[in-house]
Amino acid sequence: MSLSQVDVEEVRSPEPLAVDTAQFLRIYVVANPKSGQNSRAREPIEAALEVFGDEAKLYRWAPDEEVSKAVDRAIADGAELIVAAGGDGTVMAVAQAMLGKNVPMAVLPLGTFNFFARGLRLSEDATEAARQILKGDTRQIRVGTVEGQVFLNNASLGIYPKILKAREAIYARWGRHRLVAYWSVIRTFLKFQKPMKVEFRTEDLHDTRSTPLIFVARSAYQLDFFGLRGVRAITDDKFAVLIAKGKTRGELFRLAWRLVTRQVQEGRDYDVLRCREFTVSLLDKRRALLAFDGEKARMNAPFEFRMHPEPLTIVIPEESEEA
Repeated sequence: MSLSQVDVEEVRSPEPLAVDTAQFLRIYVVANPKSGQNSRAREPIEAALEVFGDEAKLYRWAPDEEVSKAVDRAIADGAELIVAAGGDGTVMAVAQAMLGKNVPMAVLPLGTFNFFARGLRLSEDATEAARQILKGDTRQIRVGTVEGQVFLNNASLGIYPKILKAREAIYARWGRHRLVAYWSVIRTFLKFQKPMKVEFRTEDLHDTRSTPLIFVARSAYQLDFFGLRGVRAITDDKFAVLIAKGKTRGELFRLAWRLVTRQVQEGRDYDVLRCREFTVSLLDKRRALLAFDGEKARMNAPFEFRMHPEPLTIVIPEESEEA
């Protein structure tokens, strides 16, 4: 199903910048230090560096330093293009460091799900993705923030951050596989007790609700992937805020099954708010686990979701105008 089929109105493509990535000589790849510890990550990075050419370099940030320091080092060394090598969490961290910089960014997908890279229509084969980057165009996109933290795909509170917490323990025992990730969903649902009580505000709405999940989306691809509404909000530089309606374990399992089979329905299973600003307060607690692009942190409420004022310049494949 194409993106334009999800919402009736046409999805618009931004105009390209006057940048030819094929002319970049200094392409610097920024990678998580852990990605070099196994061949699953090391070999794809080496393959991509070979495609990028002799001028390409690899930068890793130390375990005790911020990603921004590796990005700043690469730019100071003359980088003309920064390539984030990793999964959605690594890409998110590099993107936060790249905002406000006069250097474009590209993505080499090496994660489990790679939703951001797949939304750009990048191949999950490192060699092919590197070739796409060399031939790609640049676009300026808007990214979301929550309490100063950038996110590219989504941010959420409620049961999904708990799924991510359970996933970490399962990954540590069984490895990082998509099937293992799905088991973390079942495990978390079985422990579900009650929904959150929240109060939220948008530019023109104030309401209270009991819900197991608030999902703030900035990825049209991810919405389309699960058959969810809200793509037009993304193309209009807004958030698509999905508020789930399940309040019991049984309702959560039914909702999960409808997601897998693409039978979810707006109104029955969830509501959608389309907004540029979204603030949510918790009525039954002060702190909550917040998730953003696969990462998580415990923060104090209220949570304020905003568009970052500066655009992110990103490389997309030349054949992917709909991205």
